[in-house]
Amino acid sequence: MIRGAAAGTDHSARTLIVLAHGVGSRADLPVPVWLAISGAAFAVIASFAALGLLWPKPRLDADAGRPVPAAVQATVDSPITTWVTRTVALAVTGLVVAVALFGPAQPPENLGVYGFYITFWVGLVPVSLLLGPVWRRVNPLRTLHALLALPTGPGPAADRLDRIGLWPAAVALLCYAWLELAYPERSQPKTVGLFLVFYAVAQLIAALWWGPGWFARGDGFEVYSTLLGRLAPIGRRSDCRLVLRNPLNGAEGTPPLPGLAAVVVVLVGSTAFDGVTRTQWWQNGPGQAGGSAVPLATLGLLDTVGLVAALYGGATWLSGRISGAGGGPATYAHSLIPIAAGYALAHYFSLLVLDGQLTWILASDPFRTGLDLFGTAGNAVNYTAISPRTISLVQVSAIVLGHVLGVVLAHDRAVRVAPGRALVAQYPLLVVMVLFTVGGLGLLLG
Repeated sequence: MIRGAAAGTDHSARTLIVLAHGVGSRADLPVPVWLAISGAAFAVIASFAALGLLWPKPRLDADAGRPVPAAVQATVDSPITTWVTRTVALAVTGLVVAVALFGPAQPPENLGVYGFYITFWVGLVPVSLLLGPVWRRVNPLRTLHALLALPTGPGPAADRLDRIGLWPAAVALLCYAWLELAYPERSQPKTVGLFLVFYAVAQLIAALWWGPGWFARGDGFEVYSTLLGRLAPIGRRSDCRLVLRNPLNGAEGTPPLPGLAAVVVVLVGSTAFDGVTRTQWWQNGPGQAGGSAVPLATLGLLDTVGLVAALYGGATWLSGRISGAGGGPATYAHSLIPIAAGYALAHYFSLLVLDGQLTWILASDPFRTGLDLFGTAGNAVNYTAISPRTISLVQVSAIVLGHVLGVVLAHDRAVRVAPGRALVAQYPLLVVMVLFTVGGLGLLLG
């Protein structure tokens, strides 16, 4: 992420090195790396075999779930709750942007850097997996658009929004991945502030043209949170009733919009490239070029995303040919959602738990004026809060569980669209799932 992106004081260099979030290493695993990877691949294959024997018919239902008490739903859907949470989110976002632009110049002292890259981007994963599409609910861009749209009226192209699908979100997420993984000045506070300002302006202009529905199509962060929220244990049925549910039922209900496959491929591919940049091969090769490595990093990012797209696209094409059901990449795109979530948790878990503490430390005195609002300004990061072995176990478990859940989702969809040849049709997808599992763990632990 922002490690090693900028030179600075000794404290800066030390902090940026710590931000290398692969804290768990091969030595921290209770078993050899080769055994962990082999066991993970076997778990994916075994789950596929078990599903073939025990899951002959579709079982997932997007509208399944137990309704929450009416009082809970009334509180959640209350306009007061909505506008209070949106106001708080807008105020916090404004503070992050202001500190990034006008606060301390050194990244380790700037709340904007840690607030955006760690607390927001990384924290969005567990929050969405637990509570659902929270960013859609509190998105400050929606709040700003609601105010701007008062004099301008509804978007003139709102009726044509469905035609573009999720392709704009895929582009937005790829741009963010380029900033995070390829741009050499990514850790500089002003880079963060300017990115957020330009991103907001572009999104608001698009929303004024396409209407408020644009954010569910074009805001990469909202789309990301919404897709992860499909795996949350709480969700909404088609009648908008809040229910407690099996997370796989939520994933099954993912609309197969154009561009859905592109979004999940970008998420999986960009996280895989993050793993590539932490290998010895990259750090001793292209990574040593500094600012001149931007073309190589850009090419590497595009190549990695392209490889994931080729593998997944080829597998779904073969699956459609074998089953005769067709459907294309969108048919099984929802099965990549838990894989993307597993990759994100595996790569960024230690970053959130350890270096994420700096967000709360810096928030006590965001402009370094001597304030100590929360009594944490003098605190240091506790890097012993979680052991390296625990981090390694979480990393392996997240990747394996993500792929197993992906196999379950793909199987249920296969027996739904091609009941006569479901198992055979899944062979190409199974091969890709195993390759992703082995590749993901190899990059993370090797």
